[in-house]
Amino acid sequence: MKTGLDRLIEDPALRAPLQGRRVALLAHPASVTAGLVHALDALAALPDIRLTAAFGPQHGLRGDKQDNMEESPDYLDPALGIPVFSLYGEVRRPTDAMLASFDVLLVDLQDLGCRIYTFVTTLLYVIEAAARHGKTVWVLDRPNPAGRPVEGAILREGWESFVGAGPMPMRHGLTLGEMGHWFMREFNLDLDYRVIEMQGWQPEAGPGYGWPLEERSWINPSPNAPNLAMARSYAGTVMLEGTTLSEGRGTTRPLELFGAPDLEPRRLLAAMHDLAPHWLAGCRLRECWFEPTFHKHAGHLCAGIQIHPEHDHYDHHDFRPWRLMALAFKAIRTQRPDYPLWRDFPYEYERDRLAIDIINGGPLLRQWVDDDNAAPGDLDALATPDEAIWRGTVADLLLYR
Repeated sequence: MKTGLDRLIEDPALRAPLQGRRVALLAHPASVTAGLVHALDALAALPDIRLTAAFGPQHGLRGDKQDNMEESPDYLDPALGIPVFSLYGEVRRPTDAMLASFDVLLVDLQDLGCRIYTFVTTLLYVIEAAARHGKTVWVLDRPNPAGRPVEGAILREGWESFVGAGPMPMRHGLTLGEMGHWFMREFNLDLDYRVIEMQGWQPEAGPGYGWPLEERSWINPSPNAPNLAMARSYAGTVMLEGTTLSEGRGTTRPLELFGAPDLEPRRLLAAMHDLAPHWLAGCRLRECWFEPTFHKHAGHLCAGIQIHPEHDHYDHHDFRPWRLMALAFKAIRTQRPDYPLWRDFPYEYERDRLAIDIINGGPLLRQWVDDDNAAPGDLDALATPDEAIWRGTVADLLLYR
C-alpha cells in the first residue's frame, strides 16, 4: 500500500506540474513516508520541489499541543527557513498574507474518518480560501482507518462549527481526498483540485478494514490518537468530550475507555445489554479502573468501561461506536435520572450551546437520552435514514472500490 505522499515522492511524473511553482504543505505528525520521514523533510529533499511555506492544523505541524483549545503559534522553520503558519492559533482560516506565500498547497493529513476531527474542517477552510484566491490544492491521500461504514445523524442546518464542517454523519466513511470532492460539490467551489490517490488501499480487507496492518506504522495524528482501536472507537467516544465522564485523557488509552469516580460499570453494562444488546455487537466491553493524570477527574480513581474493537472481538460491519456510546448515556440516565451527565463549558470556542449538541451537529441525541419515553428504536429511526442518504450522496465520489 502506498500513500499519496509516497507516490508523489517516488514518481517524478506526478511532480512535473509542480515545477516552477511555489509549493506549501499542510501536515501534522502522522504525515510521514513509509520510511517514517516527515513529509516536510521528504519534500524539501527533492530538487524539483520549491517549498515556500508550511501549515499546521490543530495540535501543530509537529504535534506540539496536547489538549483541545491549545493554540499553536506561527514560526520560522529552523532548518528550511520557511514560514510555518498555524491554522489553530490566531486564525482558523488561511489569511490573504498566508495565501500569498504559495501557488500550490499539498495537503497531507491522516484523518480518523469522523466528522468532528478538526482536520476535516481545516480541509474545507483551505479549499474555500484557495477557490477565492485562484490557488491549487492537491490532497496526498491517506487511509481512513475506520473504513467505509457510515454511522450517525447528519449535522443539522445551523449547527456548523469547527467540529462540524457540513451536513455529514459522524462517521463518514471517506478519505480526505474524497471528502474534498464532496466539499467542492456541496459548497459549489470552483478550484484546481487534485487527489494523488493511494495505491493498493483495500478498505474492506481484513484484518485492518481501512488501516493497512503490517504495512504502515501507526503515528499519532493528534496526541490522543494512539492506535487503531482508538480510531475505530472515536466516532462514539468523542461524544464523551461533551459529558462529565472522563474519556481517558490523562491515561495511556484515551478515547478507548470512559468512566468516573461514581460510575458503577457492572450495573451500567447490564443496563446496556437490557436496553439494546445488538448495539454492543462487534467488540468486547470490559470493566476497568484508571486514574487520569490530567483533564477530567485528574488524580481520582475512576471506574469505567474499555471498548476493545480488535482481534477476534472485532466485527467491522457490526461495530457501531456512535450507538454504543449513546446507549451508555441512555443507560446512565435510566439508572440515575439526576446524574449530571452533560458538561457545560466552552467547546471549540462555542460558548452558547452545549458541547454534546455541537459534537452531534444538533440536539437530537441529547434529547433522545433525556427523554424517559424514548427507546433505542427511536434513535435508529432518526439516524438510519440519514445514513442511507449519505451513502447515496457520496457513492459516486469513492475513489477506492
